[in-house]
Amino acid sequence: MSGIYDYRLVALSVVVAVIASYTALDLAGRVSDHRSGRLSGLWIEGGAVSMGTGIWAMHFIGMLAFSLPIRLAYDVALNTLSWLAAVAVSGIALLVVRRPSLSGAHLSSGAALMGIGISTMHYTGMAAMRMSPPVTYDPLLFVASVAIAVSASFAALWLAFHLKQRASGAALFAKLGSATVMGAAIAGMHYTAMAAARFAPDSVCLAADEGGGLNPHALATIIGVATLGILAVTLVISAVDAHFAARNAQLADSLRATNQQLRSIALHDPLTGLPNRFLLDDRLAQAACHADRERKSFALLFVDLDRFKPVNDAHGHSVGDALLKEVARRLSACVRRQDTVARTGGDEFVMVLNDIATPSNAELVCGKILNELTRPFHVERLQLDISCSVGVSLYPQDDRDLAALMLKADAAMYQAKRGGRSRFYFFGPGTEPIGSLVQ
Repeated sequence: MSGIYDYRLVALSVVVAVIASYTALDLAGRVSDHRSGRLSGLWIEGGAVSMGTGIWAMHFIGMLAFSLPIRLAYDVALNTLSWLAAVAVSGIALLVVRRPSLSGAHLSSGAALMGIGISTMHYTGMAAMRMSPPVTYDPLLFVASVAIAVSASFAALWLAFHLKQRASGAALFAKLGSATVMGAAIAGMHYTAMAAARFAPDSVCLAADEGGGLNPHALATIIGVATLGILAVTLVISAVDAHFAARNAQLADSLRATNQQLRSIALHDPLTGLPNRFLLDDRLAQAACHADRERKSFALLFVDLDRFKPVNDAHGHSVGDALLKEVARRLSACVRRQDTVARTGGDEFVMVLNDIATPSNAELVCGKILNELTRPFHVERLQLDISCSVGVSLYPQDDRDLAALMLKADAAMYQAKRGGRSRFYFFGPGTEPIGSLVQ
């Protein structure tokens, strides 16, 4: 006994398959965005029902498109079991693509489970016809249908995983193209399996004879419309969720940037951008821990500008601010990346030189600072000449208490001021200046 197809219903089944495939690709991104928590479980459960219903509807509409010279109907219980198989397959697919990475083993095992599940769905649906004698199948076409189901599942999982995080216009066309390929593959599996079916000439559909089956004629359109409605609602919910997710991500980025800005304001000098006193305290503590751990020293330098106040008085604060910015740039150029240059207020700067092997290393930096700040500054078409006085204390030689160490560097700086400026002093009882301006 041979059957014929209503090609309008065949076309409808392919359309449903393509839309179900597109919904699956879209759901992959949403499930991936919710990898943990209760919301993740809801997306997987709801997505499996929606996606599975779409796959099953394609299969059932394809079944309804097929007719034999006898009246056909379908057992409700077996059709329900077929639908549950489609839902289970969809759940497996969503669990696979939600993974942060997809290995070959996971892809292959997932595709095998999906292919077997889709085949189970189809052949359970065929069994719902309850033919007597039972339907037989061509072995080669039967194996081909299962192979197509596994191959289509492999391609579907691979495409869903690689397209799940794309949101551009190009990605939309990629998803449409991929959904078309996936839908055609699913339909190809179904109609290959239908071609494998062999009906005996005297076959009888027991589901139709018992009167408990579903009437096939009007159901195809009803199921198609209802399924497309379910898939459309799923896509709308997915789009709304994506919109709010993008908005939340934007707000999170804005909050992160604001927090970073507030942190920068709290820890950096607003004029020069150098670390302020709060961040300096933290850097000093880190330097002390590092020195203790490595059994090394670090130098603490107090730098105070000479003749800065006359510049401010003569040319105004705008020129003075510009001069301070240039001083900060030159001081930063005198040290390494692991060192710290901070502005503690007014025309005072503090520098932390890590990993100082001998005091002579600090002397070299001090000499460089004196030379750099004595060179003329050109600010707003003005040539400004200043200098600086530097006080130095060493950790742990001068003190292990950081507050006391800062006081000693400050005291050494004032000794340099009293000694004639444009020079540097190391802290010590009755110390003489050991460095001055090098021309």
